[in-house]
Amino acid sequence: MNTSPITTWDGATAYFTFADSPAMLAIILVLAVAACLYAIGSMVSHENAASKKLNGK
Repeated sequence: MNTSPITTWDGATAYFTFADSPAMLAIILVLAVAACLYAIGSMVSHENAASKKLNGK
């Protein structure tokens, strides 16, 4: 079952955003890590508060 409209890969090109800018890649990486850490910290804080409220402490 070959339903792909692509018949050949000759002449295929690709565009990589910020591929030639290591500084921008580093900034994006730092922002992504910061967002993940914030989300995890916020989740832990919320769960601790909910647990204390549920247990009556």
